[in-house]
Amino acid sequence: MAMVDRVIQARLSSDVPLVGTVSQYIITAGGKRVRPALLLLMAGALGYQGTQHHNLAAVVEFIHTATLLHDDVVDESTLRRGRPTANQSFGNAASVLVGDFLYSRAFQMMVDAQSMRVMEILADATNVIAEGEVMQLMNMHNAGLDEAGYLRVIRSKTAKLFEASTRLAAVLCHSAPAMEEACATYGQALGTAFQVIDDVLDYDGDANELGKNLGDDLREGKTTLPLIIAMQRGTPEEQTLIREAIEGGETARLGEILAVVRRTGALDQTRAAAHAEASRALEALALLPAGRHRDALHSLASDLLIRRH
Repeated sequence: MAMVDRVIQARLSSDVPLVGTVSQYIITAGGKRVRPALLLLMAGALGYQGTQHHNLAAVVEFIHTATLLHDDVVDESTLRRGRPTANQSFGNAASVLVGDFLYSRAFQMMVDAQSMRVMEILADATNVIAEGEVMQLMNMHNAGLDEAGYLRVIRSKTAKLFEASTRLAAVLCHSAPAMEEACATYGQALGTAFQVIDDVLDYDGDANELGKNLGDDLREGKTTLPLIIAMQRGTPEEQTLIREAIEGGETARLGEILAVVRRTGALDQTRAAAHAEASRALEALALLPAGRHRDALHSLASDLLIRRH
């Protein structure tokens, strides 16, 4: 990870001062670096001996960071990782344009791998993520969204880059097709579980630990799994309360909604859905060689279910 950070710092350079300022602000904001870590761990599990995994891990982090810059503008977010968002500090225009810079820098860097397969995976992933963002936009304030529609969005918007990260490691190692698919399945399942738990924490987390405001998803009109389940199990009055809050992006009655979400067992059921995805990720690891890298990937999937931020 120290090597990846060196690559990130080296490739953030630009002759345009604002590009460097905004890029540094978001890149150094204390993110978990889960996607780069996944790529490195999977490459280690498969016995990779080169250095290209450092470059591609940085590429993955740049793509992820670009999506964050754009997301915060779209969602009108003011807080991320415990401090003001880039759009809050530098304005929407700067955030969008620096996000574009990070996307384009990522594509410059992926050429270094000199692999059409690597470029195909990352280009496809970036396109699918964009489609996921648009799907989420279309579903804003849509209280009729069901679980299948919710999963379609998060598997595109979040899980796709996890999947690309683990698949890239297999491609770097020239793995057999079955092994590549097992790596990709692990990443996709882990990414899905990661987002499901993230959506739980928006209703059952600590704002200081999360580094964002509780109820942000509701304020943005996002219909996430805890709300979907709560509406399925709630009384007609409770269903109306949640539906109106989603449609209006209203958090004035957040306390009442939290009570409904807890009373109906929606949080437990959502955690169970995340557990099922984490179990699918663990099953995919069976094909990998035993060793400390596979153990770390196993721990990552297990620990995901108890994370608080």
